[in-house]
Amino acid sequence: MKEIEQRLTENGVRPTAMRILIYKYLAEKEAATSLTDIEVAFGKADRTTLYRTLRTFEEKKIVHQIDDGTGIQKYALCETGCDCNLEQDLHLHFHCNNCDETVCLTEHKIPHINLPDGYIAEDANLVLKGICEKCSGQ
Repeated sequence: MKEIEQRLTENGVRPTAMRILIYKYLAEKEAATSLTDIEVAFGKADRTTLYRTLRTFEEKKIVHQIDDGTGIQKYALCETGCDCNLEQDLHLHFHCNNCDETVCLTEHKIPHINLPDGYIAEDANLVLKGICEKCSGQ
């Protein structure tokens, strides 16, 4: 718990009980998680509180949002030291067409792309789709 409190504090987030619980929940997940999944896990918590916590975590670079093409935004913890910098921190995501899970492939960074003059990149999201290792049996 002290590590979670320290990470939140280092990122400028006051470590309330709910924030610590949501961080812990996300840390225990291997796959990205939707707001609905978090609502189910914290059934008695207010939806607005959960959403605001995720927004705060995103603003403070604790989580990143993933658009995996399913129409449902998912969230995953950022790596320690991540600034969600377009040049160095963005990584691939993999969405399994079988189990519907989306995972971060943090060791595979999105390469720098030289854009034409006048274009300014503000975000990048690269999602590969297929069958994950659990579903493929390999």
